[in-house]
Amino acid sequence: MCKFQPIDMQTWPMAQAFHYYTQMAPTSYSVNVNMDITILRKELKSKGYKFFPAYLYLVSRAIKKQQELRIAVKDNILGYWDCLTPAYPQFHEDDKTTSLLWTEYDDSFSEFYQQYLNDTRQFGDSHGILSAKGLPLPNSYMISCIPWFTFNSFSLHNHGIKDYYLPSFEAGGFFESGDKLLMPLSVTVHHATTDGYHLKVFFEELQRSMDTPAEWL
Repeated sequence: MCKFQPIDMQTWPMAQAFHYYTQMAPTSYSVNVNMDITILRKELKSKGYKFFPAYLYLVSRAIKKQQELRIAVKDNILGYWDCLTPAYPQFHEDDKTTSLLWTEYDDSFSEFYQQYLNDTRQFGDSHGILSAKGLPLPNSYMISCIPWFTFNSFSLHNHGIKDYYLPSFEAGGFFESGDKLLMPLSVTVHHATTDGYHLKVFFEELQRSMDTPAEWL
């Protein structure tokens, strides 16, 4: 399991911004981009891999390289997790509801992919707001996909949940643009921990890993 590391507020560069955006002007925001999945989709299909668990893995992998996206509060202490675990909705065809499921992150794609298959096979049919696997790990973040349609913008509102700073992700249906296959991706973050520059670095890393599947497959 990933460890939790406390933050030293005396040396943390974001300390003043954190105080401002939590105590004076609490602010969260969403950013929407289109990710080029042309190479990724082709490579996954050629090797017989499902796209959704690869999406979960790649976002989690990029998050691991961006500390600002891993900041959280644990036992009233502000810090960051070494990595985050994806928690995602499992759709039920019979009654059109979803249940929250999670698969612990692993640096190895093959290990993560196999565990995802095990989790969905064992718990995928259990109904209710939580799957039979139970509560996600403390270092879990929300990530989902709306496959039935594409979108230009998506905004997630957490209705003022206190001390929650982890990102939330939503992908949309793929669409073609010229010779490229694109996937809309929305991320919602807290301004107290994540600036636009941090998201720039994250998106660049995510796109790079999508364009170089031989690096991790």
